[in-house]
Amino acid sequence: MPWFKVNRSMSYIRFQQKRPDRGRLWLRGMALLLLTALLFGVGGQRPVAAAGKSLSNAKGKTLAQLVYDRPDGSDSSAEVIMTLGRKGEKQRQRLLYSYAKDKGKGERWTLMRFIKPADIRGTGLLTKDHPGDNNDQWLYLPALDRVRRISSSRKGGRFVGSDFFYEDLRDREVDMDHHRYIGRGKVGKIVCDVVVSTPVKRSNSAYSKRVSWIHRKTLIPLRVDFYQKGRKRPTKRLRARKIKKIQGYWTVMESTMYDLKSGHRT
Repeated sequence: MPWFKVNRSMSYIRFQQKRPDRGRLWLRGMALLLLTALLFGVGGQRPVAAAGKSLSNAKGKTLAQLVYDRPDGSDSSAEVIMTLGRKGEKQRQRLLYSYAKDKGKGERWTLMRFIKPADIRGTGLLTKDHPGDNNDQWLYLPALDRVRRISSSRKGGRFVGSDFFYEDLRDREVDMDHHRYIGRGKVGKIVCDVVVSTPVKRSNSAYSKRVSWIHRKTLIPLRVDFYQKGRKRPTKRLRARKIKKIQGYWTVMESTMYDLKSGHRT
């Protein structure tokens, strides 16, 4: 049974009392520019078409590894504002706290806990990223006083009605995908390296591929396009809106996930 179900109050207090030694809003891996303060906006350009047929090449693999290994501190905490809605419509806001800690030997635990509004207060998601292809996730629903394990078959499910899938909140190691560098592209006026990532095993991802525009200095993906299985065009897009150096670590402070079909944004 997840530890935050056994003692929900104490686990929350313990995280608050253990002050992180390095500030970072837990953003890790090619597909995980995760839940920071969220705004609206869209931009960027499409990359040039790939010339080769190979699913992977040396530069693509190297870039993916550099992004994954980018220094981000051993633990972190963040107060996160989540804004949901469509452009021109009334927006809904949620407040949550996010805590993450490296447990050693390639394992990382992350806890997200909602504070506001009242109808979602106390809802929590615990993610345990293990080495390799193993992840465990548990969702706590206070209204039912129930813990629900998120199975691998639900990795394409939406996290508490947002535009983030449960898969987006998990770590994804470099060897789980083929990575192909296809050239340079721009996000706004910023020149980026563009990498196409496709799952080695189709069954371990809700996406058929991800295309990432990687900032050449910070190694932060400024844009990621997500392609769901059977779709020729991206169905979701993640944009890093604001980047800041905190305690020596480049950190995404604002980001947006777009549902390109419905127009909804988180």
